[in-house]
Amino acid sequence: MRTVGRTALALVSLLSAGLALTACTASDRPSTLTNTPTATAAQPEEQQPTQAELPEPSGPPCAPEQYQVTGAAGEKPAITVPTGCTPQDGLVVKDLTPGTGPEIKSGSTAQLHYVLATFRDQQTREASWDRGQPFELKNIGQASVIQGWNEGLIGLKEGGRRLLVVPSDKGYPNGQGAIQPGETLIFVVDAVKVEG
Repeated sequence: MRTVGRTALALVSLLSAGLALTACTASDRPSTLTNTPTATAAQPEEQQPTQAELPEPSGPPCAPEQYQVTGAAGEKPAITVPTGCTPQDGLVVKDLTPGTGPEIKSGSTAQLHYVLATFRDQQTREASWDRGQPFELKNIGQASVIQGWNEGLIGLKEGGRRLLVVPSDKGYPNGQGAIQPGETLIFVVDAVKVEG
């Protein structure tokens, strides 16, 4: 009986030591998962669908008229992304409200209000209107923004509103934040003030 008791105690001691050693070893090694959020990390209330979960657009290329924009000039617009068609090739530029003031040229500075929506999930992603002030952009044509803006804003006049449908190669081909790689971006841009 004593031998069994000692053997049992020895086994329990060895198992405890083994578990303690195992528990320590994992934290002693660098992990490739160090930057992965844990289950207890704060997560957004509503998970955005991943690119694989979004339906693939199908149908003929969308015409510029199919992008519906509501809201008066000088107020935050709403964008309705068309369905039953695919994003077109190339940058689409369409004036919704002609401006009457100075025109944006290469090198101009402008105060701009904008709304951004994404094609595949038909979501509004951001709007300068929500921040309460326009976005200032300097050296348009060579500015540190997406190429779709550098090309698509040229010719927009102060007081005007323009629709820009930006293919991914002129936007964020590799994605940006919640914007998936290969996404088509839809902007409605108001030129509040244009200088130079």
